[in-house]
Amino acid sequence: MSDHGGAARRHELAGHEWELLAPLMSRAAAGRPRVEDRQVVGGMVYKIRTGIPWRDLPERCGSWQTVCTRFRRYALDGVFARALQQIQARADTADDIDWPAQVAAAVVAVSLLVVPLRASAGRGFLLPDVSR
Repeated sequence: MSDHGGAARRHELAGHEWELLAPLMSRAAAGRPRVEDRQVVGGMVYKIRTGIPWRDLPERCGSWQTVCTRFRRYALDGVFARALQQIQARADTADDIDWPAQVAAAVVAVSLLVVPLRASAGRGFLLPDVSR
């Protein structure tokens, strides 16, 4: 996924957004060659911004299985929570953050992240661990 001459497509990751995220992405020390991080993270952003199913990601985002797998891995490893904390810290240092709006956004995000969990004793709900 590219900037298309400097201007990102509506639902894709812009260059300045990637510059913030790139240093925060975890990388495997060894293993088979990875699909480019920017393409995969761009696919995640596209999916979140549009709300489409994983399988409907455009081909330019790469394999939907790769994007989905890495999204799940990043979520479980706390990559997104750490990235948010670091971006908020940078913005706070620059006095460029509206904390009441951030708190409101966090409340909305947590309410959307409640994941249904089928328990052996019945139905329950599981909140992702964002304490890491």
